[in-house]
Amino acid sequence: MIGRLLRGLLADARPGELQIVVVPNGCTDDTEGVAGSFGDPVEVVSLAPAGKYAALRAGDDRATGAEVVYLDADVEIGAGDLRRLAAALREPGVLAVAPERVVASDRSSWPVRWYYEIWQELPAVREGLFGRGVIGVSPEARRRLRAVPDVMGDDLAASVAFEPAERRVVPGARVTVHAPRTVSDLLRRRIRSVTATTQLQRALPAAVDSARTTRADLLGIVRRRPTAAPKLAVFLAVTLVTRWRARRPIRSGDFTTWLRDESSRAA
Repeated sequence: MIGRLLRGLLADARPGELQIVVVPNGCTDDTEGVAGSFGDPVEVVSLAPAGKYAALRAGDDRATGAEVVYLDADVEIGAGDLRRLAAALREPGVLAVAPERVVASDRSSWPVRWYYEIWQELPAVREGLFGRGVIGVSPEARRRLRAVPDVMGDDLAASVAFEPAERRVVPGARVTVHAPRTVSDLLRRRIRSVTATTQLQRALPAAVDSARTTRADLLGIVRRRPTAAPKLAVFLAVTLVTRWRARRPIRSGDFTTWLRDESSRAA
């Protein structure tokens, strides 16, 4: 997984262009060994306690460039895409950026594919920086993110930390996000998302409300594309089951259990 990402980043990177910091934390898939095998310019900083918040801070502490891009290990992106993100961050008023999202669902079951077809049409999903596994920030934004609370939904928290005029999805920059293969894998991912959103809403209620999907958003999809009605039905069914299953961790205040979708990480 981390090897796939690093190979893509380094394939067309110029000598000395990228400073790459990999922060394994609680990993069980030899992330540290694989990342270390790339040598320079990959720096590996291992953390004993598991926790993405601490990992992001540890990586950020070692970043020396003006623009910093935070990456999840299970996405695919190239150096050219990072150049486009960095260029956008140098424009006046732009504090945070993300690439356009390409969801790879060719190995997913049809209900998963249908779910993501609807999900990608939602305004909040199209316009927000979350759900891409990549966020680039300016020096000012790096300071602002230090004040973001330690929550499971770090990408959503980072997205809502900026006003719409301050953030941008950069045309031409693309990241490949791998969809789950099965409905059970999708449910694990969505339960984690609902739990994380609830946690963040308790900390920043007004900000999270601005990123919510409304009934009008869903009806708008069917009005534009009546043939999408069956896919919307699948989307709603997954959403209902997800909310029902998320009730237990939310009631117990369990905002630390990380339900992993292993299928999208497989080679």
